[in-house]
Amino acid sequence: MTVTITAFEASPDRGRGLARDMRVRWTLEEVGQPYEVRLVSFRTMKEPAHLALQPFGQIPTYEDGDLALFESGAIVLQIAERHPGLLPADANGRARAITWMFAAMSTVEPPIVEREMASYVERDKDWFEARRPILEERIRTRLDQLSRRLGDADWLDGDFSAGDLLMVTVLRRLESSGLLDGTPNLPAYIARGQGRPAYQRAFAAQLAVFEAASKR
Repeated sequence: MTVTITAFEASPDRGRGLARDMRVRWTLEEVGQPYEVRLVSFRTMKEPAHLALQPFGQIPTYEDGDLALFESGAIVLQIAERHPGLLPADANGRARAITWMFAAMSTVEPPIVEREMASYVERDKDWFEARRPILEERIRTRLDQLSRRLGDADWLDGDFSAGDLLMVTVLRRLESSGLLDGTPNLPAYIARGQGRPAYQRAFAAQLAVFEAASKR
């Protein structure tokens, strides 16, 4: 059976490839697996059928036969473990790549998302301008640490892996923020990820959804 994932019918990122289905699309493209996409509206995401797949009413979800998953990181790991290309063959290298997956999702992404959410929901609050530098300093600390670890290498640990795939999608959320300016090896790292043919196919597929929605 062909894998089916869910994605926004009208993504709030306006086709920038930041919605989390992008991570899953890119992963499937990297391993050469065909997939179908079921587009969902914000209303549909709160209905029982979708909540049975994703209890928090979000995207993406992943269905492969009798297996249904949610959470983009878990889906990427499932695909990477089932198909060659995104995890090293040796056990230690595999473990390190998975560690970088967790680092992207659990260490680097949270302060980035916290800054985004503050900009959305706290901008009109008295404390916002005082809090913003604190949020941004937390991000810069993580970026400095990541930059030092990456150094002049192309990827985080040897060849491109699922760890790099997730890290690039996380860092892309900062592209228009100016926060990457102090760590020039990270924009170059992002660009290498974006230059991969599988990334470009995934991005084009997600952008096509936005363009179709904008014409309706």
